Amino acid sequence: MARGEGKGENVAKLANRIAGIKYTLFCFNIVSWIIGAGLFAFTIYIRAEPGFDEWVALLDIYQYYIGVYILIGTGALVMIFSFLGCCSALMEHSAALYAFIGTQVFLFLATVVGSAIILDFSTMNSSIQPLIRQTMLRFIMTSEHPHSSAALKLIQESIGCCGADGPNDYMVLRQPLPLECRDTVTGNAFFHGCVDELTWFLEDKSIWAAIMAMVLSAIHTANVVLGVVLVQALKREEEAMYRR
Repeated sequence: MARGEGKGENVAKLANRIAGIKYTLFCFNIVSWIIGAGLFAFTIYIRAEPGFDEWVALLDIYQYYIGVYILIGTGALVMIFSFLGCCSALMEHSAALYAFIGTQVFLFLATVVGSAIILDFSTMNSSIQPLIRQTMLRFIMTSEHPHSSAALKLIQESIGCCGADGPNDYMVLRQPLPLECRDTVTGNAFFHGCVDELTWFLEDKSIWAAIMAMVLSAIHTANVVLGVVLVQALKREEEAMYRR
């Protein structure tokens, strides 16, 4: 076999390998765009859900929105950069691929930070619970005021809870146990406090956003690896063509 023919076969194999990596990266970006769109839509729904903002304002837990805002921005950027990633992969442009790799590193950090913050302000034993507890105890201590009384009535009736950590909060603070703390059927006081009940309520929303964000972070990691491999393969192909 002639020397040129051997080089030609190597170039052909390298071209096939590049095509495989390129279309794999393309597919990953399509999946990333779909999940990014889902994350963007879901976090927008959380932020714009009717009545939810009233609960956040009532309990003074605006810190919960920090992670939501980060994931909203991340979801929007994922949709933009996924489209650009598809274009850079198909064009086999090294400079565009380097830029794409940089965006994937940034998005990986954003998804991890966003999911960490939203979970830190929405799960059991997280930073959100002391904030809810502080607000609930303040309402109980000032329950003779109409605003505090109305807030307690709304929260305890809607959620089905009593006090911050249970009915004992009223006894400790020497306040009468309100009717909304009792089950209308049995007449017994609700066992769970509003801190746990409200945390479970927030957790149900946040866990899905965090799952989507972590799936995206895994895809971003794969995209970085594939992008680097593709750039190296393109360099080798260019060197092989130059030697010919």
